[in-house]
Amino acid sequence: MSNADRTVLTGARLVLPTGVVDSGRLTVENGRIAEIGSTGADSSPTPQAGAAAGAAAPLDPGADAFDLSGCTVVPGFVDMHVHGGGGASYASGIAEEALVAARTHLEHGTTTTVASTVTGEIDEVCRQASVLSELVEDGLLAGVHFEGPFISINRCGAHQPDLLRDPDPALVRKLVDAARGTAKMVTLAPELDGGIESIRLLKELGVIAAIGHTDANYDKVLEGIEAGATVATHLFNAMPAIGHRAPGPIVALLEDERITVELIGDGVHLHPAVIDLAMTGAGLDRVALITDAMSAAGFGDGLYPLGPLQVRVEDGVARLVEGGSIAGSTLTLDVAFRRAVALNGLSLVRAAQVLSLNPARLLGVADRVGSIEVGKDADLVVLDDAHELVAVMRRGEWVVGSERLRAPARV
Repeated sequence: MSNADRTVLTGARLVLPTGVVDSGRLTVENGRIAEIGSTGADSSPTPQAGAAAGAAAPLDPGADAFDLSGCTVVPGFVDMHVHGGGGASYASGIAEEALVAARTHLEHGTTTTVASTVTGEIDEVCRQASVLSELVEDGLLAGVHFEGPFISINRCGAHQPDLLRDPDPALVRKLVDAARGTAKMVTLAPELDGGIESIRLLKELGVIAAIGHTDANYDKVLEGIEAGATVATHLFNAMPAIGHRAPGPIVALLEDERITVELIGDGVHLHPAVIDLAMTGAGLDRVALITDAMSAAGFGDGLYPLGPLQVRVEDGVARLVEGGSIAGSTLTLDVAFRRAVALNGLSLVRAAQVLSLNPARLLGVADRVGSIEVGKDADLVVLDDAHELVAVMRRGEWVVGSERLRAPARV
């Protein structure tokens, strides 16, 4: 390939899974990370792909170079639970809306998105899954997540109660089949009739079984985990609180090493101290920060549909018009990253882990995304010294912000 097809980023702080490289240099070729090194004297961590210890090789004449001095580069974020954004919903069943939602979150650093549906008539959710599956096949989405209708009426949150169903394995299979191999996760309540059998079925099908919107007790959740569940859908939300005599689902999900816990880091769903508690209880290897965002994310206050329900967003907080339940978030993952560092005290490496690497591993795509490593897709987020988003690259192409970067030049 010609040197003109290479992109070289220099001078930034590079956040790798093994540590931080100050004054780093990163080379992108054919949409993938080709080389990681340092332009300074510090050789820790070890440069990758043949870069000389302590300093990377000189810039190749003709490469596109960007001076990112003063910036931090982290891996593109991975959101495994998001319903929409930019005024658009994945549950609309309209491809153009799904593209708007994906683009909105992409512009906020989410380079890998699993599209989440909401409770609806089974045939309608199947139709939505069919539309979304085409976008997965086109590489625009990473999969489909079914949240509902197999959830508890007592913990239904922003799901329409009269559309809820017991998780009959035949209906679960119908939804999965409608996604044509793109289903990544199904959230269900294990205490419902067919719940444990459906978890076993999902495991056999290679689809993540997530426990959420549940009224299950401690023992029933353990039974669900033994059957194959591996995710806690937005832990703490839509489930009983911890009791000192009846610990309930939260304790069971926190203590089992097979479970990855989703946490919504928007400051509305969970107090920062509760996020600290969950991160300590589960350990950071088992935490995935998500948005659970609805269509108002990146768009503003107003009235919005969420499946068949109406949501009012005021001051960035989404609640059902009828009943007032919290109805998803308006969070984007660049904000979640900034909050994780500023309020939860995570290092840059650990923040990148819970927003990128952990969900990528869970989804089975960590060979391509989730961390800054040679050979992986060049999915990158550039942040300033206050960790505000500056630019986003996906598969080697600038999505937003390249005009803000210092002195792009041919060298």
